[in-house]
Amino acid sequence: MPPAARVLGPPSGAPHPVGTAVLTLLFSLLTAAPPAVAQSGGWSLAPLGDGRPAFYAEGAPGAVLRDTVSVTNAGRTAVTVRLRGTGVPAVFARSGVRIPARTRAEVPFTVTVPQGAAPGDRTGAIVARDTHGRTATVPVRLRVGGPALAALTVEHLAVHGDRITYELVNRGTTVLVPKLAVRADGLFGRVLDRAPRTLPVRLPPGARRTLDEPWPGRPVLDEVRVRLTVTAAGGASDTAGTSAAYVPWGAVAGGVGAVAAGVAVFLLRRRGHLRSGEGELAGAVS
Repeated sequence: MPPAARVLGPPSGAPHPVGTAVLTLLFSLLTAAPPAVAQSGGWSLAPLGDGRPAFYAEGAPGAVLRDTVSVTNAGRTAVTVRLRGTGVPAVFARSGVRIPARTRAEVPFTVTVPQGAAPGDRTGAIVARDTHGRTATVPVRLRVGGPALAALTVEHLAVHGDRITYELVNRGTTVLVPKLAVRADGLFGRVLDRAPRTLPVRLPPGARRTLDEPWPGRPVLDEVRVRLTVTAAGGASDTAGTSAAYVPWGAVAGGVGAVAAGVAVFLLRRRGHLRSGEGELAGAVS
């Protein structure tokens, strides 16, 4: 068997084409696994050394991490493959590699952790493709380091008939699964009280999601104050409130409709006068 071909980039002493500020990858020795094998053609793709089933990298935003991928050609004819990264920003010493028959090529590459990346795990892959369209893939698991911060806000709360709409924004650096509690108080007491429940959403860092809360039993005639409280693991919490007036304008024709409208106006105005009187009394006392 001829000696293995080692594709190591530029000659000794020359700058590395993917940069010199690099950190060594932390290898994941999870379980022994065979290398990723192309669909056909007798060549395979794998991390260099120790039978690793995947690449594993860990670093803070801005760190440059380095490892080596090997392409083994067990066939009787030479094969040419092109390398690329998916899901992770991988740069190879050579993206196009020709491997003679019964030879292994070793190709260094780097992965740069994006600046501003939120702490947590990301997944990607190193993919090789030959001139016949056959491919092989090795997973890449990237862990971004840094402090974990759980924070969210409730925004654009509004009431539209029998529906409450709002937006949740993840202002932190961790994935959030929020819980929602809803309360509404009318002129004559509480008209809605929903205990905290987990919402069927996952909010990655920076994500904004528009949601709605059905309210089929909403009042027909009332002025209500709606209050939403959202919480999540890690201490994330926010509360928002808004007001809505329910008046059955046109709901009933003729005199009954006029009476209902008059009652509504009376109640709303009376509440306003009571509030105003309370404010004047407080001012006089002080």
